[in-house]
Amino acid sequence: MNSISKILSVEFSILKKYTDNIIQLFEEGSTVPFIARYRKENTGGMSDMDLRSFFDRWQYLVEFNKRRQSILLLLSEIPGVSKSVIQKIEVATSKNELEDLYAPFKKTRKSKADEAKSQGLQPLSVSIWSGERSDSLSAIQAWCQKSNLKILPEVALEGVIEILSEAISNDSDILKKGRVELLKNGILLSRVLRGKKDQGEKFRDYFDYQERINKVPPHRLLALFRGKKESILKLNVSLKGENGYPRELIFPHLNQLLDSSVQRTQSMTTVQWRYLNIAWENKLLAKLEADVLVQLKDRAEEGAIQVFADNLQDLLMAAPAGAYRVLGVDPGFRNGVKLAVIDEQGNVLDHGVIYPHGPQSRIQEANTVLSKFITKHQISWVAIGNGTASRETEKLVNELITEANFDCRVTVVSEAGASVYSASPIAIQEFPDLDVTIRGAVSIARRFQDPLAELVKIDPQAIGVGQYQHDVKVSQLTKSLGNVVEDCVNSVGVDINLASVSLLSYVSGLTNRLAQNIVDYRQQKGRIESRAELLKIKGIGDKCFEQCAGFLRILNGTEPLDQSGVHPESYPLVQNMAERLKLKAQNLLNNSRALQELLLLAPNFSQAGDFTYSDILNELAKPGRDPRPEFRYASFDQSVQKLEDVREGMTLEGVVTNVAAFGAFVDLGVHQDGLIHISQLADRFVKDPRDLVRVGQVVKVTVIEIDVQRKRIALKANGL
Repeated sequence: MNSISKILSVEFSILKKYTDNIIQLFEEGSTVPFIARYRKENTGGMSDMDLRSFFDRWQYLVEFNKRRQSILLLLSEIPGVSKSVIQKIEVATSKNELEDLYAPFKKTRKSKADEAKSQGLQPLSVSIWSGERSDSLSAIQAWCQKSNLKILPEVALEGVIEILSEAISNDSDILKKGRVELLKNGILLSRVLRGKKDQGEKFRDYFDYQERINKVPPHRLLALFRGKKESILKLNVSLKGENGYPRELIFPHLNQLLDSSVQRTQSMTTVQWRYLNIAWENKLLAKLEADVLVQLKDRAEEGAIQVFADNLQDLLMAAPAGAYRVLGVDPGFRNGVKLAVIDEQGNVLDHGVIYPHGPQSRIQEANTVLSKFITKHQISWVAIGNGTASRETEKLVNELITEANFDCRVTVVSEAGASVYSASPIAIQEFPDLDVTIRGAVSIARRFQDPLAELVKIDPQAIGVGQYQHDVKVSQLTKSLGNVVEDCVNSVGVDINLASVSLLSYVSGLTNRLAQNIVDYRQQKGRIESRAELLKIKGIGDKCFEQCAGFLRILNGTEPLDQSGVHPESYPLVQNMAERLKLKAQNLLNNSRALQELLLLAPNFSQAGDFTYSDILNELAKPGRDPRPEFRYASFDQSVQKLEDVREGMTLEGVVTNVAAFGAFVDLGVHQDGLIHISQLADRFVKDPRDLVRVGQVVKVTVIEIDVQRKRIALKANGL
């Protein structure tokens, strides 16, 4: 057995010394963001994405080896286990292979093959399989008489078939090869169940469907499995070979199937082929089909989770508008339009409710309240949620701004998850005295200022940028989305004096409890003036400080370097760099001339490592830089308020709300997203829509087809 480190070294194409380093760092409790950012010398510069994959694979191999040892221990207590089985287990490379080898030894109930063996038919099976004896009824009868077995030849033949079928269907090599062949060359079949056509109309495309397994995209697989789960569709797999059977699955080693003493031959006999085909029909296909469907579902779920994770990352890393006074608007009809004013730091200054739409239609009163809020609080932006009554409210506010000549602008933002946040414990703790509906308006305003800081308060699954999210494993989805949030938060960095508990809890090395301790300390003592002060906070020791300090920013503190991404462990190095130029450390910040000189002096600081030295120079050049793009907002066409207003040939501006393998969904402001199919994204082949569009991106599109009844809008992208 190769060591885990050697296996990872080969799989990730990196030197073994790096795999050893990475494993040690993980074992010591280091996080992916910390290793990716501050231990590049130890990893050879591996990215956070690759480190996530490395960690998952490492965990798999650790658990795999534990299972291997457990099985070997169990088999050591079972008499008669052949050395060849033990050897195969010792060199197995996957959990499937391991469980295939162990399966014959963990039976919980007696099979028909076991009954046949108890009747003494095992030797007959061996002789028929090896070709020593014919399987004709007369030959079988003669053998039974010679062996003093009082069994009818027909019954004995059935027993032989059961013994051989079970042996073949339990053979680990056959199962391994069978899965590979089905996944590579198999056909996935879908049929509607009898009497379910009307009930399953939404699955109509799959009532009589087949496709090569290796060609079915993840989103289609999930649709098929949803149809199966809802008892609308029946799924099967098929693999046809010579004479209707998959002969490519069969190996010469099966000559040793029942007795390792039997001489291996280079080809299968006619009798052996016949029993192999019987085994295929009776047991093997069903077993392989179940395994392959599980693998297909896992593959589809992985694809769906990856799409969700990619979209979430794009949403969290969307451009922040910045520190403006914002009027957040949560629109509605009967229950009114909720308003919340926040200042540049996100603090609530004012709130209220207006009823400009039907049935109340108190337009004059609504304009009076809006005018008061805009003038009193010097509002720069009005951020309107994109839900019910969004366009009607946007029109109302725009007309008021034009009429009164207010110096502010209007934008529509996604309100996905705002209602979930407003009723959450986090929102209740933040605003115990505010009505739940007003909290939603606050969230809309804040996510306009800084999407990342606000959206981390909401369960990622409630943000609505995935597909088939209810059809995938919750634990895997939660883990994946949590990793995305963690990477985004640490990539941007966090202002420790402004950050909420929710935001701080995603910082490398910090737990929710430690994040709460930081906020409690801040409230009791006041502003935190340096990173070093973190060590005074309850629960933050040396290891925790090492992991989190570099991602926490302190603006205008006692240590100028605390505003940058330079880790405190590198402060002495920065001091040496500054002294080399006869400067103070803070004079290196934003000093391009000094940094250019230091670039030339890099060989003099080789002990720091090339990665670390280069990263420090980049941080000093733009301390605390935000990796997110510049803010841009969409201007919806005011003449297009509802789906019926959309016409073919129209050119409109919209915001990408979701990206899937088959295209991108775009909010045009009509409460029904349009779809840019992947074939309409560009006038060239596009392999992955995310190569051209991301969630939150403002795009211009042309309407190419409208189906009002089915609420579908087909779009073509312009200029991507």
